[in-house]
Amino acid sequence: MLHAIIETGGKQYRVGEGDIVFIEKLPAEAGEEVTFDKVLAVIGDGNNAIGTPVVEGAKVTAKVVKNGKGKKIHIFKYKPKKGYRRRQGHRQPYTQVQIESVVLG
Repeated sequence: MLHAIIETGGKQYRVGEGDIVFIEKLPAEAGEEVTFDKVLAVIGDGNNAIGTPVVEGAKVTAKVVKNGKGKKIHIFKYKPKKGYRRRQGHRQPYTQVQIESVVLG
């Protein structure tokens, strides 16, 4: 089974066929197919390819499962004795994808 290291959303992920991965939000709806061309390495089956910086012709296809938002984090800024308090929340958007194939070009 082939595994690949892909880059998307400024982060790197190690993926294999059938994996479900939470990545930074993509402009795609649920059910659509997306292709990742920035493949940094392909590992497995005795065929290892390390890119400089990417592997030419390699691609990873995935199907979007859903888009959503992560758990809320709370930000609280406080300065003692000055009456300064700020409270803020944030929910990071994500896209959940299922890896369908890893192709070494």
